[in-house]
Amino acid sequence: MTRGKTDAMRDLEHEMGVLIRRIRRVMVLRAQFVHPDLNAVSYSVLTNLADTGPKRATEIADTFAIDKGAVSRQVQQLVDLDLVDRTPDPNDGRASILQLSALGRSRLDAVNRNRRKFLDDRLAEWSAADLSDFVGWLSRYNASLD
Repeated sequence: MTRGKTDAMRDLEHEMGVLIRRIRRVMVLRAQFVHPDLNAVSYSVLTNLADTGPKRATEIADTFAIDKGAVSRQVQQLVDLDLVDRTPDPNDGRASILQLSALGRSRLDAVNRNRRKFLDDRLAEWSAADLSDFVGWLSRYNASLD
């Protein structure tokens, strides 16, 4: 008996829920690995700066669809922990440019090494073809939701 698309969609929603809960747990642990006082939201901002490069707080607010006040609190925590540097925006003296500090880069590099080792261990049984197929399907899924 073949399963219908409705059943498959229900299974997809379930598995995505499991994945989201797992990601939330892992984000808390990774944030603590970077710094014991770092929260998961600030960790997300930090990794976004690492992935995309220097930017203004307003761009971060747009990226995460959160208000400027919330971004300001997250950024202030990152600056206070010396994970992010804030410099005046040369194009607008009222604004600042935020970028990863050397300490922030170093701590994220350590997290990334640990994450890769964890994934290597957990996915050791997966072939390169399996991984490529999974990445392709996940990429297609993500593109469909944009």
